[in-house]
Amino acid sequence: MTAGVRAGNPHRLGVHWDGEGVYVAVFARDATAVELCLFDDSGNETRLALPFVQHGIWHAYVAGISPGQRYGFRAHGPYEPERGLRFNPNKLLIDPYARAISGRLDYTAPILGYDRCSHEADLSFDEHDSAAGVPMAVVVDTSFDWQGDRRLQIPWRDTVIYEVHVKGFTALHPDIPEDIRGTYAGFAHPAALRHLTDLGVTAVELLPIHEFVDEPHLHELGLTNYWGYNSIGFFAPTARYAASDDRGGQVREFKELVRSLHAAGLEVILDVVYNHTGEGNELGPTLSLRGLDNRAYYRLVEGDERACVDFTGTGNSLNTEEAITLRLIADSLRYWVDEYHIDGFRFDLATALAREPMEFTSRAAFLDILQQDPLLATVKLIAEPWDVGVGGYQVGGFPPPWAEWNAAYRDTLRRFWRGNDHSIDDLANRITGSSDIYAASGRGPHASVNFVTAHDGFTLADLVSYERKHNEANGEENRDGQNENYSSNHGTEGPTDDPVILEARIKKQRSLLASLFFSQGVPMLLGGDEIGRTQMGNNNAYCQDNELSWLNWQLDEHATGLLTFTRHVIALRHKHPALRRGDFFKGVPQNGSDRKDVTWLRPDGAEMTPEDWSTSWVRSLGLLIDGNGVTDLDENGNPLHDQSLLLLINGFDGPVEFVTPAIDHSLWAVVVDTARFGTDGACVEVRGGARLTLEGFSLALLEAHPAED
Repeated sequence: MTAGVRAGNPHRLGVHWDGEGVYVAVFARDATAVELCLFDDSGNETRLALPFVQHGIWHAYVAGISPGQRYGFRAHGPYEPERGLRFNPNKLLIDPYARAISGRLDYTAPILGYDRCSHEADLSFDEHDSAAGVPMAVVVDTSFDWQGDRRLQIPWRDTVIYEVHVKGFTALHPDIPEDIRGTYAGFAHPAALRHLTDLGVTAVELLPIHEFVDEPHLHELGLTNYWGYNSIGFFAPTARYAASDDRGGQVREFKELVRSLHAAGLEVILDVVYNHTGEGNELGPTLSLRGLDNRAYYRLVEGDERACVDFTGTGNSLNTEEAITLRLIADSLRYWVDEYHIDGFRFDLATALAREPMEFTSRAAFLDILQQDPLLATVKLIAEPWDVGVGGYQVGGFPPPWAEWNAAYRDTLRRFWRGNDHSIDDLANRITGSSDIYAASGRGPHASVNFVTAHDGFTLADLVSYERKHNEANGEENRDGQNENYSSNHGTEGPTDDPVILEARIKKQRSLLASLFFSQGVPMLLGGDEIGRTQMGNNNAYCQDNELSWLNWQLDEHATGLLTFTRHVIALRHKHPALRRGDFFKGVPQNGSDRKDVTWLRPDGAEMTPEDWSTSWVRSLGLLIDGNGVTDLDENGNPLHDQSLLLLINGFDGPVEFVTPAIDHSLWAVVVDTARFGTDGACVEVRGGARLTLEGFSLALLEAHPAED
């Protein structure tokens, strides 16, 4: 036995420094031997056999190893692709539990487990060493002074999510020092934090920051993966966004970012990708899980275990029917909550994680594990409730306590404000929390994460400026990205100086934003929509790590006005508990009142009838929310009341006159009119029974104020 090597701890996977050496443990059930490979700064390699194995976990304690040490694994065993076995000790493997990863993947290096020139394709065996072209794990000291920081645990009802890319948020920010723009440190800069707090959001949802690799076809096109949905390290914050070039410095920097965001009152939600990895399909590289235990970690085609099952459109799907794979995911999630104080997670293509074996089930082991875990059950869990497999669209299918990205909300709001003929009751369901989707599972409005735009698709500015996608820069001849976006260019495709078109676009953006923040559920704003960010019609900018994707902070008059408007409607949402109820409207009198908690009104002031709801051409209506009802309970169990609110919506392209309801001798104060915001006509008061005209494609919110005698 090698000096300084003794038995380790098979119950703690990964490499952990204890001040004098490291505990090492890695799962490779079908391997015949596993080596820990240590690399010095010159690239020289030292291999240490892991002599101890228990239940497929190879382990040891190795003395004399310190933080900053680069390492990997080599796994020996049968190379029988037809049986799903792909061991090849010539391929250096990244520790699945690596806390930090250094280096970039070199696709010109021999990273394939097979000989690409062989006529037998992946049945052949490649004997070339891959170490020079593979990122390496790094031993890190994870200690950190949190200065009393803890997770914020902001209630769902008060949550406003801001989806944003770490680099793109500050890459062009003029008030942030140039040397830290686009980094964790740049995101933590006071200028960046001030924008978020002034805006009024309560949480940032960061696009993937797990270590990831670029796809092979992007390498061939001279492009890189910008979004990061190609993970290769579930425990490691990517070094791409670190300002420091210290090996492992990204660990410290990301913790500093989380601490700064928490100090500013902002939760941190991570967009995580556990449905697949960057190793691709059976012809992809051997980088980590494939070389350690391909059969355990990946779903393979029954009867043809050479091939991967692909529910994700990326070539592979993690096998969440295997206990070791479920443990990998759960350990990773716990690590981010415990070690990084993360407040929640948004799960990319979450349906793929809950298939047993091929069909989605709300009783999947993956969902059960998170629900019963005493730590993970306390954080925000958000599903992207679809994948690309058969039966993959599962909006409404996840169990409590999950929230979901509500694609039905997105599509309904887009169609309505574009002017499509569409059932008005569909709009009513969406803006009141989508009870038709979520009530059956016992969840309330907060299960619905409402959004009009997200990273995948048009930005808000492009949604009202383009009728077709323009993805030519992606190198796929405009074949990628969604074809149907429910968008409108208002007469000109793309940029224009026409003041009539510009005003129509701005008004439509305001109406979409107001709809979002005045709807029941949890609103999510795409970063940059508040300042009119454009991607010039590219609706799939995943490979555009450049100014096309980054936020432009040189704000013109339109962008400044939109920012002011967005701050205003978010502030109104925070002001009014009635806009963020914990339960669905009942449509009947509540709490001894003779008024319904919600009343739907026609423009003439009369209550909507069943015939009105079934009339396809009806596109204008009012929503009266009774302020005497209890909207929710605060943390101390005290009821939250509010003043009555009136939401008026005109989905026609011309003006519509509304009659305001008369309640409690109140005056109605117009606090938002999306057609007149920023003009002298924006602040008006009208008595109940008075007439108020809304311009085409506009929305107004009115507050009930006691009338003075």
